[in-house]
Amino acid sequence: MSRRRALGQHFLRDPLVARAIVDALGPSRRDLVVEIGPGEGALTDVLAGRAGHVIALEIDRELVERLRRRLPVVEIVEADARTWDYGLIARPADGQALVAGNLPYSVGKPIVAALMAARRAIDRMVLMLQREVAERLAAPPGSKVYGALSVLTQAVCDVELTLRVPPGAFRPPPQVESAVVRVTPRAQSRVPEPLEARFRAVVRAAFASRRKMLANALAGGLGVPLATAREAATACGVDPARRAETLTIEEFVALTSRL
Repeated sequence: MSRRRALGQHFLRDPLVARAIVDALGPSRRDLVVEIGPGEGALTDVLAGRAGHVIALEIDRELVERLRRRLPVVEIVEADARTWDYGLIARPADGQALVAGNLPYSVGKPIVAALMAARRAIDRMVLMLQREVAERLAAPPGSKVYGALSVLTQAVCDVELTLRVPPGAFRPPPQVESAVVRVTPRAQSRVPEPLEARFRAVVRAAFASRRKMLANALAGGLGVPLATAREAATACGVDPARRAETLTIEEFVALTSRL
């Protein structure tokens, strides 16, 4: 079994889906595109015809060699997309730095985390993920799948679900559906910089015990007295009995400033 197959990768084979992803990304001849997981090159082919420079990150050596032979105009890099330093992306002087990819199901979240850490180097991303993960990234407050991943991503990026993709678009077909999200880093984070680390801790604590009332979840997750958690929520106009999935990002920021 190849390293790529072991990571749960299914190769995109539908040219219409590949074109839809590139259309959502909107590259021009002035832009640099980093593609994650080119596989057999279905998406790479379209990107190469639209972008000025394409760097494709592929972990499977055999696929790297095939792609280099077939697509000499593309810079194929043998690399693990989970650990590659996206912060090194050099934005073109007169263009944008973009990211696209069909992310392996088993490592989709670590790759998204790496991209979020390097978001200041990226203008726009269009990513295909397991549908469940994509929907969590884009979920609004009050929805069943709204969670820490939703809040932490949307605090720094605008996220839009653009396309649902059936199993038949891949080889071999996966057991579940996929979906495509467009992620655009915000010029200004919704979280003041001095609060960023505490904000992440508050959000994770709030969602660690989803069924608990907010104050109880925060007290347990942050190790603060229950009275302190209740007072903080009340002070910023949040009912301590609410549950985390009902809070907006702005309410989480206000709560963080009190904790």
